[in-house]
Amino acid sequence: MQMFKNFKSVSKTVYGKGSFQQLDSILAERRQSDKDFMVFIVDHYFKGKDLEKRIPQHPQDVVLFIDVDPHEPTTEQIDELRDGILQSKGLPAGVIGIGGGSILDIAKAAALMFTNEGSSTLYQGLNLIKKPGIYHVGVPTISGTGAEVSMTAVLTGPEKKLGLKCDWTVFDQIVLDPELIGSVPRNQWFYTGMDTYIHCVESMTGYLKNTFSEAYGYKSIDLCREVFLGKNHGQNPENDEKLMVASYFGGLSLTYSEVGVCHALSYGMSYVFGTRHCLANCIIFDQLEEYYPEGVKEFREMVKVNQIDIPKNLSKQWTEAEVEKMTDVTLALHHMWNHALGTDWKNIITREKIKSLYYQM
Repeated sequence: MQMFKNFKSVSKTVYGKGSFQQLDSILAERRQSDKDFMVFIVDHYFKGKDLEKRIPQHPQDVVLFIDVDPHEPTTEQIDELRDGILQSKGLPAGVIGIGGGSILDIAKAAALMFTNEGSSTLYQGLNLIKKPGIYHVGVPTISGTGAEVSMTAVLTGPEKKLGLKCDWTVFDQIVLDPELIGSVPRNQWFYTGMDTYIHCVESMTGYLKNTFSEAYGYKSIDLCREVFLGKNHGQNPENDEKLMVASYFGGLSLTYSEVGVCHALSYGMSYVFGTRHCLANCIIFDQLEEYYPEGVKEFREMVKVNQIDIPKNLSKQWTEAEVEKMTDVTLALHHMWNHALGTDWKNIITREKIKSLYYQM
């Protein structure tokens, strides 16, 4: 008998154009005195741009602009961020992440690590966090990763790429303002949007799928089709709203189900080469007709219609040692393989099969 998840959702959500301007009043409830300070973790992309001026920073607050291109969040980065702020300012009243999936993951991880001792490498996995984190808010500026609603903060450590995953990871508040995602570069917009599409294809085609995950997943895919294949496809304000909701629903779909083959392989590629998660997903999904034939067919149509570049022939530059390491990382993700292929997946997927998939890329 399947045991269904008793998962925690985001406590509060504000959605709509211009909703970012409510952030100051939302945070006011957490400012009990003039000494209480917030830590704003902001994508470096917005340094010197209009959004920087709109951050509701008070004199005592800390604003950190972090460059997440090309590297994804690391355990070392989180540990240094936490230690530096605790030593210089003390415990924050809250953490606010403003940016894409990597920035949101940094905010979630930092919120947890402010109250948990030792390196974040100790907590990579499911329900390893010992104490609740501090108040944290997510403000996505690009849509697709589902990080705004997921219970995982994915970090790359010395030995593995794996998330800090527990109920306390989930944001206390999210602000979904479609106006914030209008300036995303075209290829990045597509790669990140495809993360949502791939989430849903994987969550709804594995052994843990269920009516709850399918309800969110099907609606998310419908919205993706409108954004990437519809009569008014492409980057525009109407589609910004649709993709933001698709990302939210996609995150809920995977939370109550699981991701599969593409994400397992993607973690390996990102760990070894530092490839951004969403781009890695697109490179890999393009080669997975064997597992997701209808999804890959539609994905390729979306690529063609939107005239997007998907890197190919990468494996020609890879060493045997790099492929072996990617395979090690991928095979360690048992929960993804359980969902994709069933509990007897070790009898179905072999090291040689995984390596052959990588060599197609």
